[in-house]
Amino acid sequence: MNRLYQYFIPAVVLLFSLQSCEQNKAEVKKTTTPSAPEIEAVNPKQGDFASSTTIPGELQPFQKVDVYAKISSFVKKLYVDVGNEVVAGQLLATLEAPELNAQQSAAASTLKSKEAIYIASKAKYNRLKETSKTPGTISALDLEQALAAQQSDIAQLEAAKASYREVMDVKSYLEIRAPFSGNIATRNVSAGAYVGPSGKGSEFPLFSLVQQNKLRLTVNVPESYTGSLNKNGDIKFSVQSIPGETFTAKVSRFAGALDNRLRSQSVEMDVYNKDKRLLPGMVANVILPLSENNKALSVPTSAVLNSTLGVFVIRVEKNIAKWVPVTAGISNGDTTTIIGEVSPNDVIIKTATEEIRDGQSIQVKLSK
Repeated sequence: MNRLYQYFIPAVVLLFSLQSCEQNKAEVKKTTTPSAPEIEAVNPKQGDFASSTTIPGELQPFQKVDVYAKISSFVKKLYVDVGNEVVAGQLLATLEAPELNAQQSAAASTLKSKEAIYIASKAKYNRLKETSKTPGTISALDLEQALAAQQSDIAQLEAAKASYREVMDVKSYLEIRAPFSGNIATRNVSAGAYVGPSGKGSEFPLFSLVQQNKLRLTVNVPESYTGSLNKNGDIKFSVQSIPGETFTAKVSRFAGALDNRLRSQSVEMDVYNKDKRLLPGMVANVILPLSENNKALSVPTSAVLNSTLGVFVIRVEKNIAKWVPVTAGISNGDTTTIIGEVSPNDVIIKTATEEIRDGQSIQVKLSK
């Protein structure tokens, strides 16, 4: 019996010692656990918000035309080449079509013949009319027939004149002239080449003429920016080939409808290029000014949470995080406008992440 107590008492002491150690470890662990760090928060700002964004555009000639031959012919002489500056009405090339000379001679002969016939019939009618003044000399029927013959001959004379003018008009197409002032961008023929209307003589035009002193800057404005686009004033843009310099364009024309594929509106701006440093076809970086109507609430862009459930900001109410759905407006990079149930006095997490759950207890530090 004494031997049993000898072993029982040390075992009980050892058990209490182990329980005491575990309790002390738990207390030490509880007291050494660090508190959660405070998360930075901000108040939404209210005020006039203006921003801009950069979108690509393309410089195009204000006017451009491919010059074809009107009739099938041969190039007789060229007066301009690629890069030449021309003025409206300037002669660019002369063509030749020998068959037109024969047509002109035939039309001229027909015209002279009809003119002689008309002169004769007119003289006959005038004599009969003068003679008819003496009663009983000329019957009324003869006089009417002479008048009808004169009218027929004058009609045929007018037709001959029209045919002659038609031949001369066709011959005028043998002179190729500039429809407007500009620069010769391409030349696709040489002297002696056979040319004609598109598909009937030449696959390519004789010349391509572009207006270079005035350009069109074409920009496709995304749908999200069409409502806030500043439609007045000038627009700044730059090109890669002339770094460090900006140019000015004047907003002039709006398509008035969205492209079904790109969901954007085409906007045209006029660019005056008197020094001709800008070239048609250049890609421009257009600085598109945007404006937000009325007073807008804005928060740091990092405070806007784009999740699979939607767009939110995280508001802190009595140290509890609450996801608030909002609509994001325009952004200037660091700041974004928002629309939703948010006021300037709300406390918003500055850097929102999905790790901060809705309804989670949280400690915040308000930034100034």
